[in-house]
Amino acid sequence: MDAHDIEWPFMKMHGLGNDFVVLDAREGSVLDAQALDVTASLARALGDRHRGIGFDQLAVITEGAGDAHLTFYNSDGSLSAACGNATRCIARHLMDESGQSALHLTTARGDLFARDAGGGLTSVNMGAPQLEWRDIPLAEEMDTLELPIEGAPTATGMGNPHCTFFVDDAEAIPLETFGPRYEHHPLYPQRTNVQVASLIGPDHLRMRVWERGVGLTLASGSSSCAVAVAAARRGLAGRAVRIDLDGGTLQVDWREDGVWMTGPTMHVASGTLTRQFIEQCMESLA
Repeated sequence: MDAHDIEWPFMKMHGLGNDFVVLDAREGSVLDAQALDVTASLARALGDRHRGIGFDQLAVITEGAGDAHLTFYNSDGSLSAACGNATRCIARHLMDESGQSALHLTTARGDLFARDAGGGLTSVNMGAPQLEWRDIPLAEEMDTLELPIEGAPTATGMGNPHCTFFVDDAEAIPLETFGPRYEHHPLYPQRTNVQVASLIGPDHLRMRVWERGVGLTLASGSSSCAVAVAAARRGLAGRAVRIDLDGGTLQVDWREDGVWMTGPTMHVASGTLTRQFIEQCMESLA
């Protein structure tokens, strides 16, 4: 690939401050024509908030069995099978582009279905939660409702692993140190997203998130789904809840057909990576 001939358009989006860079590599796009090859190193370069664009996740749109296929990278370059807020943001973009009010998207997590919820809100079905230890996955067989960890957190899989601590006051937990301690816990061989959540009213939770491969984030869609499932399993709330995050509010409803998540999205800007930046990335990857 000749860097002098490359033009890489991108979109910057966020869901409640959980922010993404989106590259559209579907058939006929500029990126597809130039055989875009996203590597962990390139994802890290783009994700650098000082020297790149910066994001919690990078999302790449390609052709799929449904309306599109989505691939997600964390800012540290690692792959993530699921990213709920990015899925909602991209679904909104694709619905606006096509005029459709419902979409079938494919991901490493599986088939996800999105719809226009009205009032500027977008819903996505994140699929059935994974509740068995080997599916999350955990390192050994155990009850996932209360793990043998101080605080007895609940383990949930949403295509990525989650560890949810229910506490009296989510605001009081020093997540900057608490989060990384459990992200790398030996019970989680693939690391884990860490949530602290407190019940602040009937079916109303306050949640804060430490995201694996990212760190502190203002919101996380898959984490919100995991917290809703964990709260229902523990009898703390019903299956339809409001979750207040640092960046705003999501509605989560654990139904028979999966966990539906609804909230606002924002397409912040569209732009093109400069030739200088692309050449520098190519040199570092050579």
